[in-house]
Amino acid sequence: MTTVLVIEDGLTDMEVLSRYLQQAGCSVISATSSEEAQSKIDSNKPDLIFLDVILPGKSGFEICRELKNNPDTSKIPVVFCSTKNSDVDRIWGNMLGAEAYLSKPINQEELVSTLKKLVK
Repeated sequence: MTTVLVIEDGLTDMEVLSRYLQQAGCSVISATSSEEAQSKIDSNKPDLIFLDVILPGKSGFEICRELKNNPDTSKIPVVFCSTKNSDVDRIWGNMLGAEAYLSKPINQEELVSTLKKLVK
C-alpha cells in the first residue's frame, strides 16, 4: 500500500485530501507543521508527499527545498497543493524539485491522476 504524507494546516483541506487519497487506496499520515512533518518523514518514510505552501513555521517551498537537498528524502515525490496558484508559484515549485502542483480546491480526478503518475 502506498503511504502518503499530507502536510496541511487547514483542517478542511486536510480532511478532503485524506479522504480522496484513502479512496484511491493510500495509507495517509498527516502533519500540520514543518516540525511535525519532519518527525513523520523520519519515522515513516512516505512514498509521496502532498504539501501546502502556506504553513506555520517554514513554508512549503522551504520544506520542499530541504527534502530535495537531503539524500535520504530527495527521491520522495512532492506535490504542492495550494491556493497560491499563479504561474510564478508553479514555476518556483518546479524549480525546487516538486513533481506536480495542484490548485485548491482540490479536484479529485486530478489528484488521483497525479497520484497514479507518481507512484509506480
